Amino acid sequence: MKKIDPSLVSTIVRRAVLDCLAANRSSQMKPEEPLRIFTSPEANALKKEIVRVGRKLWERQYVDGNGGNISARISPHYVLCTPTLCSKGDLRVEDLSLVDLDNYQICGDRPQTSEILLHLEIYKAVPQAKAVIHCHPPYATAHAVAGVVPPGNLIPEQEVFVGPVALAPYETPGTHAFARTVLPYVKHHNTVLLANHGIVCWADTVTHAEWYVEVVDTYCKTILIASQLRPKLNEIPPDKIADLLVLKKSLGLPDPRLENDEAPTGEVEALTHSMAELQQKVSSGKRPGKYEIDELVSRLSAEVLAFLSGAA
Repeated sequence: MKKIDPSLVSTIVRRAVLDCLAANRSSQMKPEEPLRIFTSPEANALKKEIVRVGRKLWERQYVDGNGGNISARISPHYVLCTPTLCSKGDLRVEDLSLVDLDNYQICGDRPQTSEILLHLEIYKAVPQAKAVIHCHPPYATAHAVAGVVPPGNLIPEQEVFVGPVALAPYETPGTHAFARTVLPYVKHHNTVLLANHGIVCWADTVTHAEWYVEVVDTYCKTILIASQLRPKLNEIPPDKIADLLVLKKSLGLPDPRLENDEAPTGEVEALTHSMAELQQKVSSGKRPGKYEIDELVSRLSAEVLAFLSGAA
């Protein structure tokens, strides 16, 4: 077989990268119309779902006073969110606002929740996150206050839908420092305990995020009761946990135990992240530097050459 010419591969890859960036620039020349997005049928449906979920959280006593907040990603640049100083039991569709990923309120009459920064950090770190809920369910929050991560491998529903729970350190709520406490965890955990505060869950829908809240709080309650009956609890056997992880992987749910599987990690994830960063710069009107493009082309070319060599 004829030897593969690295310079030809590099030329083709560079052309593809530049074409992608040019296409992205063209699609961004006409800016999104925030008001149209905010009043669209899709947004209206999401608003109703947020209100419905807020009522469920309040009825289950997962929030009190004006505590807790809910958001949903409506587009690549905009997020719907609940207002500050509002009981989730009293939440109305007209109370919701639209903010961008930099936390500028674009639409809505009531100021956004002060803790939207936490949500925005998750959206920026986890592309598959479409909804975020922060609340204070009593049993899960009790673990967060005690600084105790609930043990695992005890109940199938917890293993499949939530899995290992992380514990983020305490920071003052509503601050950038507080928002960043979850960044080491949210890519591989959809549920994080917030020390001395509560929990945060992300999912593909607002309803699913609320389900995870229910699952983790019920789990924390159940193991607390079970531990009073018997200090050493019976764990699910490792081979059966493996079966649950196969199911979890098929559902596309994150879990640190799946980090070494065939999911996009390592070099492929790094390349994807590099391309996303370039596209984000283009979307915001910034032109990527020559060094950034050269570096991406070099890494992509190496991947293509390795693939072609293996195929040969």
